[in-house]
Amino acid sequence: MTGERDIRVLLRDMRPELRPGIFVFCTIPANESIPAMINPVLTFREQEGTTLVIPREEAEAAGLHYAFASRLITLTVHSALDAVGFLAAITARLAEAGIGVNAVSAFHHDHLFVPVDRLDEAMASLQELSAE
Repeated sequence: MTGERDIRVLLRDMRPELRPGIFVFCTIPANESIPAMINPVLTFREQEGTTLVIPREEAEAAGLHYAFASRLITLTVHSALDAVGFLAAITARLAEAGIGVNAVSAFHHDHLFVPVDRLDEAMASLQELSAE
């Protein structure tokens, strides 16, 4: 199945869906293995270390320092990896509302990590954008 490229269709059909839980960003040294008790929703290896996005309770149980407690919103439209402007429109709308976001594109969908205390505003902004 091919992902959608038309920005009008993507915005109209994005259907933001809230994933349960609070997620946090952690980092471990690049040469360390991911602890066995950790089940990351996202892993990204950088020169400085490996970033893990995991449920907050997993970080606390493992004794990992973390930052950016966030809620995860999945945009359920199947976006093409080479779609132009979709995330730009979304992040611009959230920026207008003063809401920080960490956006991640995966194979089928785009995902937004937004601050816990700004979730309701972020969802409202996304729903408004989709309705335009």
